[in-house]
Amino acid sequence: MSQQPRKPVQKTEAGLYDLDLVREIAESMKVLDGPLIPILHALNNRFGYVDEAAIPVVANVLNLSRAEVHGVVSFYHDFRHEPAKRHVLKICRAEACQSMGAEKLFAEVAQALGDSAQVTLEPVYCLGNCALSPSAMIDGKLYGRVSKETALAEVRK
Repeated sequence: MSQQPRKPVQKTEAGLYDLDLVREIAESMKVLDGPLIPILHALNNRFGYVDEAAIPVVANVLNLSRAEVHGVVSFYHDFRHEPAKRHVLKICRAEACQSMGAEKLFAEVAQALGDSAQVTLEPVYCLGNCALSPSAMIDGKLYGRVSKETALAEVRK
């Protein structure tokens, strides 16, 4: 049995994204109960983000509207819309962290980073580390009582 050659990856606004592989992933997972979120996680893990070009493919495989798929992608903060940079800094902005200065921390870090080519700065709403507010996750590692200096030092390593 011979395999057909894979079509070249398609150029999208965010970069190269293999839509044939998107279809393969979606087709292989569509038998799951509630397959949309697992498929989106698989795409996020495989490509590092969920490109807009993948939305109609997933919608077609699952017989959903593009709006339904887009709604899920845009609702959950774990689904990236573009590739992450070298470091990912997530600062909690939920109530407990807000009460301990997370809004100010986020603004100060954002200003210090500017348009950094090395750091993706993301707000998140609860890292489950409320007792050590304000909290941040830096490259997958959880930190408590984070200051601007701590956050910047970690992403500049």
